[in-house]
Amino acid sequence: MKLFMVHVGFYDEEVGEGLYESHINFFIAASNGKSAKKKAFNMEQFKAKKMHIDGIKEISDVEGYRVLLEKTSHTNQSKVYSYNESKKL
Repeated sequence: MKLFMVHVGFYDEEVGEGLYESHINFFIAASNGKSAKKKAFNMEQFKAKKMHIDGIKEISDVEGYRVLLEKTSHTNQSKVYSYNESKKL
């Protein structure tokens, strides 16, 4: 498995009457770019917001560190730092 950042755009009727394009990134584990694209297309949020893909980046290393994905039984144990928490770091 490889890590992909899928950069998506969408127009949200609830923000600025849908005039402005918003963007977010999804991080997806997949064997290749085509599979990452398919996984993004199948996400409920992607479908609900009628998103489109602006680009896909395979992430193999970050600042001299190799990225290795390892299968785990744990789900979503990442630490999220809030605005106030991140200011204190």
